[in-house]
Amino acid sequence: MDTSNSAVSGRRTFAIISHPDAGKTTLTEKFLLFGGAIQVAGAVKSNKIRKTATSDFLDIEKQRGISVATSVMSFRYRDLQVNLLDTPGHKDFAEDTYRTLTAVDSVILVVDCVNGVEPQTEKLMEVCRMRKTPVIIFINKLDREGQNPFDLLDEIEQKLNIKVRPMSWPISMGFTFKGVYNLHKKGLYMFDPGKKVTEADLLPIESLEDPLLDEKAGKHAAQLREDVHLVDGVYGGFDKEEYLNADAAPVFFGSALNNFGIKDMLDTFVEIAPPPGSREAQERIVQPDEKPFTGFIFKIHANIDPRHRDRIAFVRVCSGKFRRGKMYHHTRLGKALRFNNPYSFLAREKNVVDEALPGDVIGLYDTGNFKIGDTLTEGEHLQFKGIPRFSPEIFREVVNADPMKSKQLDKGTAQLTDEGVAQLFTHPMGSKKIIGTVGELQFEVIQHRLLNEYGASCKFVPLNVYKACWITSDNADKLDEFTRFKMHQIVYDKDGHLVYLADNSWMLDQMIKNNPEIEFHFTSESL
Repeated sequence: MDTSNSAVSGRRTFAIISHPDAGKTTLTEKFLLFGGAIQVAGAVKSNKIRKTATSDFLDIEKQRGISVATSVMSFRYRDLQVNLLDTPGHKDFAEDTYRTLTAVDSVILVVDCVNGVEPQTEKLMEVCRMRKTPVIIFINKLDREGQNPFDLLDEIEQKLNIKVRPMSWPISMGFTFKGVYNLHKKGLYMFDPGKKVTEADLLPIESLEDPLLDEKAGKHAAQLREDVHLVDGVYGGFDKEEYLNADAAPVFFGSALNNFGIKDMLDTFVEIAPPPGSREAQERIVQPDEKPFTGFIFKIHANIDPRHRDRIAFVRVCSGKFRRGKMYHHTRLGKALRFNNPYSFLAREKNVVDEALPGDVIGLYDTGNFKIGDTLTEGEHLQFKGIPRFSPEIFREVVNADPMKSKQLDKGTAQLTDEGVAQLFTHPMGSKKIIGTVGELQFEVIQHRLLNEYGASCKFVPLNVYKACWITSDNADKLDEFTRFKMHQIVYDKDGHLVYLADNSWMLDQMIKNNPEIEFHFTSESL
């Protein structure tokens, strides 16, 4: 494998994010079709899957027609190695997406033209802004009757707090959707449902007065001329530096289901999206062109293949070159590990790889050594930053429904929470186990997987908890006094950190006000 700077700069690692049902999984599959990675895409309609989507591999995902775990897919496109991370759209699995965003260099955000900017979209963009991640926006479903394009752009700028620059512009929409005008290349792409649009289908137009525009756009030509004049005046030209600094987002219009507008965006993406960049560790900044290997675990998935009880840790390579069969240093455990069968992925398909470069995502077979956030190096003691846990929103006690399967329940609960499906808290009094999630659906997924993968059954008893706060203090006596005073509401997270479970917002405010020497943290990142 080429280890030169050109090989590293020839990589693009990105995630596709969206609100549920905006068309993210469909867009993913169209990318894979263009990259030659698959021949037939699954059709996702009305939350039912006709053919199982390539990027969805859990049984419960197939049944419900939603993505609940991040899939990793790699393919070649225009001499580039493209690593695509397809994230869960469902809000109940937002934490998995937050973690995935720490492993990518850029993002494509899908917005439904009918529903516009939805709450989950806002939350995801918040994480992108926190990390200054460059974003390209794809406004989807132009073949449906949606909002006015200018209103959509205003809403995106206002709610997502980012400047936009349209790269294409729709010619009508819904039943009368004719296609898009490419503002960058000065040409038309005409819409033909189901037809795969390629570069050869671009109809160059010397100016908007070209009679070809009237011929192709018909009665919509005058509106397009007016719109484009307004777009140029309001939004100005595209500035690549603004995009790379995450201050502005290029916008494309199209229909993922009809494979329209996808290639135009993909071609622009590979031209402007950043290659693997530097990464911040607690000790120093790590550059991608450094020779020694470094990487971090951002996701763990148990039983990716139901026929084998395997557990895969997903690693983002940050620097150097990962080599199959070589010993690497696990910095948290302080021990050396060897990986004889590292994998690359196309959803359920795994292929053993010999080497991997910065930007690549590989899967390592894990026997329980890894937790999310762990760092691997060639010997240097490093700990990469930036895989936070947020307070869950729903808390339930785990009650074993089959005492004969206690070991299976403990193992399954530990492994699934290691994956980040949910957070596990243990009460020191009687070792009571509490699971915290972002949404109700996660409990259904956990229950389903415990039964089907571990043979363990359990019940979840609701708890009246408002928020989990990690607590620390420079005054050990004060911390000890507080934990004794609030012992029924003190638990430990999986890493042994003290956590206070607040009953309600008023009580939490009182605790913060009355205990100035104790710090209450709303994410684990600040510990």
